[in-house]
This record gives sequence, C-alpha cells and structure tokens, in this order.
Amino acid sequence: LKKLIQETNADAIYWNRRYSPFHIQQDSDCKIALLGKGMEVKEYPGNLLIEPSELLNKQGNPFKVFTPFYKTAVTYLDVQKPLPTPSELLFYNGQLDSTALKELKLLPTTAWAEKFIDYWTPGELGAHQKMNRFCNEAIQNYDKARDIPATQGTSRLSPHLHFGEISPRQVYEKTRSQEAYVRELYFREFAYYLLFHFPKMVKEPLRPEFMKFPWNHNESHLHSWQKGLTGYPIVDAGMRELWQTGWMHNRVRMIVGSFLVKHLLLPWQEGARWFQDTLLDADLANNIFGWQWVAGCGADAAPYFRIFNPILQGEKFDPQGEYVKKYVPELKQLPTKYIHKPWKMDESELKALGVTLGETYPYPIVDHADARAQALDAFQQMRE
Repeated sequence: LKKLIQETNADAIYWNRRYSPFHIQQDSDCKIALLGKGMEVKEYPGNLLIEPSELLNKQGNPFKVFTPFYKTAVTYLDVQKPLPTPSELLFYNGQLDSTALKELKLLPTTAWAEKFIDYWTPGELGAHQKMNRFCNEAIQNYDKARDIPATQGTSRLSPHLHFGEISPRQVYEKTRSQEAYVRELYFREFAYYLLFHFPKMVKEPLRPEFMKFPWNHNESHLHSWQKGLTGYPIVDAGMRELWQTGWMHNRVRMIVGSFLVKHLLLPWQEGARWFQDTLLDADLANNIFGWQWVAGCGADAAPYFRIFNPILQGEKFDPQGEYVKKYVPELKQLPTKYIHKPWKMDESELKALGVTLGETYPYPIVDHADARAQALDAFQQMRE
C-alpha cells in the first residue's frame, strides 16, 4: 500500500469494514500507519446490513439469542438502500511498477477446481443471475422448499456474498417482502455480530462449560465422515455434494454437523476446519456460528440432547431419495423404503441391485441408538 500510494500520489484510501478478529487488527494497523503518513482514511459498512457495534440489549450488553436480536434490529435500525450504479468511474491512467495479477498465482496449479465450473459463475454477473433466478422461480415457496435438498429451493447466494460479488443490501432490497428469507439474512448478521463481540469464538465454545466436554479423537471416523463413507446415506450425500460442488444444502449441513459431534463425538472444531477448507462460501463468522449451534455450545444453540436421527431426517426431507441417489449413485437402484437404511434390506436383494454392504457401500460406522446413548452420557459427564 505504501508503494502504491507513493507511485500514484494518492492522498486518501477507502475500504469496506471487516469484522473477524484478524481482519479488525489488520485494518487497525493499516489505519494507524496511513494516518501517520498524513493520509485520509475512510471505512465504510459494505458487507453487512447493520453495524455490530450499534446494537445492544437494554442492559447495554451484546445479544446472545437470535430472536430478540432480530426484533430489535428490524425495529430500530434502518437498512440503507443500495446506491445507484455510478454514471462514470475514474481510473488511474499512469504506469505502475506493481505486481501483475498473474504474479499472485491465485489460480490452482491442479485441475481440482474444474469440477465447480458446472455449478458456479464467479463474479458480479454470476451473483445477479443467481439472485434473479431465486426471485423469479423459488422465493415464493422458500419457507417450505428451503428444507428439501433435492430441489433448487434456496438462493445459493452464500459464495457470492462471501466474496463480495453482491452486497447484502442488494439482496435485502430484492427480497425484503419475504420475511422467511430476510430472517435468514439476519442470521448471517447475527453470526458476524457474535464474532465481533466474542472473538474467542473462533477457537473456544461460547458456553464455557463445553471446554470440559469429553470429545473422542477417532481419525478413522473423521476420515469416513469427510469422504462421505459413514453408511448413513443422507450424511454421505451431503459430504459428497460438498466435495463435488463446493457447497452443501443448509438442512443437510445441520444433519452432517449433528452426526459428527453427537454420533461420532468428534470436536466441532474438526468440522469447522473441514468446512473452512472445502466450502466455497467458507465464511468464518457463519462457519463458527453454525458449528457451535449444532454442537450446542454457542449462542442460541440447539440443546445438546437434541440429536438428529439421520434415518428419520433423510425420510422427512428427502422422502423419495432423489438427493441421495444423485450423490450416492451406488444406491440409486434401491427402493424408496430402504434408500435411507440400506442395511435393513435383505442381502440377496441388495446384491441383485448391485450393492454389497462393506464393499460397494459401507455398513453404518456407528449404531444410531448406541451413539445417541453415548452422546447423552457424555453430556451428563460434562454437566457433572
């Protein structure tokens, strides 16, 4: 920045405010250094609907529960309308002795990212195409369709929001009449809000008693979960969707998250690390908030004793098995009755459909009833 300022004779620098602990420190250091050189520095709120510092409860403390946060935010804080597109942009026309874009080596050196081309169009154009599709085709049924992973019932804007290719104010302006969707935008706000006020959340549970939780550290179970080989089809479909597309349906994120921390008793930090590494929308605030919620150790969290049954979750939200058959194709011949519990089917009937448990598809790595009992026992140990 110092070199660029010197080359251009710039006298001011503007940027959009950031909210993670690392970025807050980085921006603060930059601001101090630039002000010391006589520069004008301006920060703008471009990445959120509201500023986390502007909203406190009646006691003057940060909110820790979403509903009162949401009600206060929509009642007392106005969302600024997006500014119109500038009629002209002024560019610097001089020669710069700076780093060329290709020198940054931003693109992967292997072809692993090519599989995403069929699913995503990076950039502002792709973001607005996604938003227009959602507003024209899906938003009216969002409240019901958002839980069905086999349909295009969600906006899929999260990667574009993460990379700043569309602003939350633009999305809000287009969707403000649909409260169910606007509420989800405010869940994103709440995640940033919590991280801003409680930066230790990145590594530590917001509820300190969970520091004593007796987690397991089974590498084999972790690997099976990461690769979508747990033997529970809805869990495996979600983990394979993530690997193939860089994204996972929100309902399924809850299912696979619950399975990791409550069936396998693996630390939520392991799940957060895997998501941070594989999700195209790997947003630190949302990732940490989601994992602490599903583990029961965060703000407004699901109770620890609420343990999703992956079989019932699959039957409820993927009743025809369409989602499972798409991402776990080795099971696509199975009848609907057994698609979420293939081990219940007769071995000879399975074999006739090309499935041999333990070979072409794994047996469940844990028994649901046993895992649930162990999770409740672990929770009781922590409480004691």
